Amino acid sequence: MLVGGEMSLRFRLIGLVCLVLLISLALGAAIAYSNASRSVRTEMRAALLVGRQTIENTVERLQTAGDSLHDLDDLVASFNGNRHLRVRLSGEAAAFAAPATEKATLGGVPEWFVRVIGVAPQRVQIPVAVGARDYGTIVIETDPYNETREVWNEFTESLVTPAVFCGLTILLIYIFIGRTLQPLNRLAEALEEIGDGRYRTRISGRLAPELARLRDSFNGMAVRLAETDADNRRLNEQLLTLQEQERSEIARDLHDEVSPYLFAIGTDAATALRLLKESRTSEAGENVQSIADAVRYMQRQVGRMLGRLRPIGLSEFGLKEAIENLVVFWRRRRPEICYEVMISPQCEDLGDLLATTICRVVQEALSNAVRHAGPSHVAISIEHDRDEIRVAVNDDGPGMQEQSKLSYGLVGIKERVSAIGGRLTFSTKLGEGFAVIAALPVVISATATTAEA
Repeated sequence: MLVGGEMSLRFRLIGLVCLVLLISLALGAAIAYSNASRSVRTEMRAALLVGRQTIENTVERLQTAGDSLHDLDDLVASFNGNRHLRVRLSGEAAAFAAPATEKATLGGVPEWFVRVIGVAPQRVQIPVAVGARDYGTIVIETDPYNETREVWNEFTESLVTPAVFCGLTILLIYIFIGRTLQPLNRLAEALEEIGDGRYRTRISGRLAPELARLRDSFNGMAVRLAETDADNRRLNEQLLTLQEQERSEIARDLHDEVSPYLFAIGTDAATALRLLKESRTSEAGENVQSIADAVRYMQRQVGRMLGRLRPIGLSEFGLKEAIENLVVFWRRRRPEICYEVMISPQCEDLGDLLATTICRVVQEALSNAVRHAGPSHVAISIEHDRDEIRVAVNDDGPGMQEQSKLSYGLVGIKERVSAIGGRLTFSTKLGEGFAVIAALPVVISATATTAEA
């Protein structure tokens, strides 16, 4: 089986086991060859030695025997059935005895195996003379075929056990690894489901300890992804709510503040044009002055709306000027409150995203303090602390009884701070004021920047 152009783990293990078995068989065959060749040579030497001694002893006894020729025939005939020797008497009375060829268990012995064993026949000639009479010569020749056949039978029989073992091992590996990998297939399917956004996917069932850890890690990841997805949905809903609220405020301002003055400008312009045509210049001047007053008023209203969309002075003059503009806005409207601002010099040149986030935190926290806390003193501090910016807005109002009842604005800046990897906390004690504290990372990843954008 090939997966993605590569051999699967199951067949890799099977191939590895087969390789080990083949190496083991090769080593075993080498050892068996060495022992078999030595065994055949030893057996042939022993058979030749025994045969020679037998013939020499018999010839010696023939010196006193009556019928030497008949005894020689019996001597040669006694070697019939010998497994390793071929005996031939040449001379006055020829006789021959050959070993019986035994059959191999698994068929004939292959020629290549005979060549591998490499034991050549050996020959010995014994002259036979009784008294003064020469009866010829007895030739003894070894025949290693039967011994080689025995070695071949032992060799082939010894292969049965490893072959059966190899087959069973491969079968067990195939079945066991297949069952073991089934949870991994389920994990792959579960990961695909997670990739499709189905974060409720879980893996259950009893598994091996190693796979159980993998299952628990996957389930934990799925839980965290589900929580993150729920937080993102809640954040999107809050952002949409805040967007709609801000759009409604801008629409209301345009309708209540700008639209009437545009209508008035149109009316004054038409009246002034009519008066000028009638040469009533002095009266037309009053209408022109009304138009100028209306334009100045609309400029202030449009500037206020633009300030809500983007902090005034941030891109032109920097963070400190933008914070001062926010304080000036409220100082004009609530001059009885003492405003204290402390900005560290290291907090300049922080980047557009981080500076805008700081302005939004100060803007909302300051607006919340002035409008709802009724304080006599508000302190704003922006400090550079190692690898983060610490923003704090404190008031000396009565404090908040229930932090769970935060305004949409505070919830919005909390989500904004979280989006860039920061932390926003609230500190309050009844009768001791309320504090908004933000810790913002100086280094913001491109992902957070894109998400915020």
